[in-house]
Amino acid sequence: MNDAAAQAVQSGQARKVSDLPMPKVWAFAVGQFGWALLSGIISNWLVYFYQPDNETIAQGQTVFVPQGLVVLGIVTVVGGITAFARFFDAFVDPAVASLSDRCKSAAGRRMPFLKFAALPLALVTVLVFWSPINGTSWINGAFLFVTVIGYYIALTFYCTPYNALIAELGHDSRQQLTISTAISFTWVAGTAIAYVAPVIWAGFVPGLGRVNAIRLTFSIMAAIALVCMLVPPLAIRERDYVNSQPTSESTVESLKQTFGDGEFRKFVCSDVVYWVAITTFQTGLPFFVTSLLKLPETTTTIYFVLMTAVSVLFYLPVNLLANRVGKKRILLAAFVVFTCAFAFAGMLGSGVLAAVPPMAQGLILSIVGAIPMAAFGILPQAIVANIADASSKTTGQDRQGMFYAARTFAMKMGQSVAMLLFTGVSTIGMASGAGYRIAAICAAVLCGVGGIVFAFYNERKVLDVLGS
Repeated sequence: MNDAAAQAVQSGQARKVSDLPMPKVWAFAVGQFGWALLSGIISNWLVYFYQPDNETIAQGQTVFVPQGLVVLGIVTVVGGITAFARFFDAFVDPAVASLSDRCKSAAGRRMPFLKFAALPLALVTVLVFWSPINGTSWINGAFLFVTVIGYYIALTFYCTPYNALIAELGHDSRQQLTISTAISFTWVAGTAIAYVAPVIWAGFVPGLGRVNAIRLTFSIMAAIALVCMLVPPLAIRERDYVNSQPTSESTVESLKQTFGDGEFRKFVCSDVVYWVAITTFQTGLPFFVTSLLKLPETTTTIYFVLMTAVSVLFYLPVNLLANRVGKKRILLAAFVVFTCAFAFAGMLGSGVLAAVPPMAQGLILSIVGAIPMAAFGILPQAIVANIADASSKTTGQDRQGMFYAARTFAMKMGQSVAMLLFTGVSTIGMASGAGYRIAAICAAVLCGVGGIVFAFYNERKVLDVLGS
């Protein structure tokens, strides 16, 4: 251990902190419900709202932004806006992480950011869907561009410090896995509520019309999310449970040291490819239901609620197996199952599955996809926590925020590519849904590649540093 590491250990021993009790674990997890609900609104419904298919236009959906292809006949206006916003914000992550890692507030390094970012994040999420012109206009495109960038910046100010607390509130690998499991429950709950949106807005449509019904639904959800996001900073005194010290590194040096960790590089490379795959799939799911299976859009809610319920059933087994056989083996198996599920999605409503009723095809996809969803909902966050703790022990620098920012950077790079991929290929043969099938197959191939890259991650090396 170098001198910096020794000083960090001495500093940590000088102040006794408590383990986070379970009621506080769940108070922390409530914050995840809030931002997952907002994230679910954007990831699941933004493209559906702004790049509607013929079925939704027939139901009264206004076309707010020009739908023509704008770059090389591949990138749509909506795809270009959302991809650029994620790409731009990915470079904000390290700056926010560095600010948080170096923060010297008496309230702690993370909680002040959560309290500051909650309201802007909730407000800008609603504004994303509030185009100023009631019709197709480039003004709406510009407004969408600004609000989507604002959304991702606000999300970074909340999520980067929030995720860093997983490693800091959990004082060993087992506690970190417990926290990761708890926030996985609230993450999937928040995402599930976002998927229930069509059922909610359907009740408002008769009195308000489709567009205003959707806006009201998202406003209600954002208000609920705001309250939830304020729970962690109001319920948990960070300094009572965290003994990490502000780092002395600059943003550039911290980022350099973070990516200098070999095991983290392996993990984050697989993570980029995974996020391309899963974002392509999630964005396409409403279209798979309406265009490939020819089912009502509210059926999307049924499928996702089923997927969520089955996934939750696997949370406890994933937690127990991870402690017994390791996180890596379970996540590798999840990569394989997801790859098969995405490939199956590409065949929905086709002659290959002609003998299977459309509703049943969606049910099969939901159940198969639920199993790896449980693993990916819990384990990646815990793996990053392990890597960040191992790095802290080795270098003496508590840069947990930067590790999670780097992971978020990978996520947003993957999401950016996915938005370009999906919005581009989905325009191919829209009448037949050929583009949606291509998107699903692309997701399957990419998920397989992500699994191959992750196979090189050396979990034992990381745990040996932690003494686990």
